[in-house]
Amino acid sequence: MLRILNMFVEKAARDRAEKLGITYKPALTWWQRVDRKLTNATPLEKEATIMLDHNYDGIKELDNHLPPWWKWLFYFTIGWSAIYLIAYHVTDTWPLMEQEYGHEVAAAQEKINAFRANQPTVQIDEGTLEYTADVELISSGRKVFDSQCVSCHRNDGGGGIGPNLTDEYWLHGGTVSEIYSTVKNGVPEKGMISWAPVLRPEEIRNVTFFIMSIRGTNPLNGKAPQGELFKTETAKPDSASTKSQASL
Repeated sequence: MLRILNMFVEKAARDRAEKLGITYKPALTWWQRVDRKLTNATPLEKEATIMLDHNYDGIKELDNHLPPWWKWLFYFTIGWSAIYLIAYHVTDTWPLMEQEYGHEVAAAQEKINAFRANQPTVQIDEGTLEYTADVELISSGRKVFDSQCVSCHRNDGGGGIGPNLTDEYWLHGGTVSEIYSTVKNGVPEKGMISWAPVLRPEEIRNVTFFIMSIRGTNPLNGKAPQGELFKTETAKPDSASTKSQASL
């Protein structure tokens, strides 16, 4: 309705200008006024005054000014660069990305330490440790393996950077105690870190049990055997846990 009313008003203004013998110039809308302030563009009827004296394949170039909004943004970036330099590199008011990362890692480590301090400590004698096919422990060990070990041993234990954990050949012993000790202390000369500072004793036990549970699974494209042949009888899962064990 408003648009129709504007059309009638504009037509009346045109008729009035025609009767007076003057050229009708429609009033600019609010958006057109804002656009002109932001762009500072030369009106079409005055473009001949800023035409450059060269052309490219008949395409002529205008000597327009840069838009004011672009200049304002450019001036802002100059001002911001000064603030950035002073705040980050002169006064150290704000931390750089590396420092911020270090702070966040330290804060996260504090939370981890606080969480572990409130967890009951399980005493495990690795010398007398025996493998039991407990589905719950193996499932927990699988989670630890997936989060910490797959980068070197693959998610199926078939080996990558590290050795194949599913065959009968072992570099550092294949008993439960020896596997537990290898995980706990690491093998620095082979690039394997000690997991004792990272994992709780029960987590090391659980991942050891998981490794025992995948022995003989023979995944596709497994790594060639390394170390010495080792065979041992492992505990068999009880009937109540066999079905759940098979899904691992």
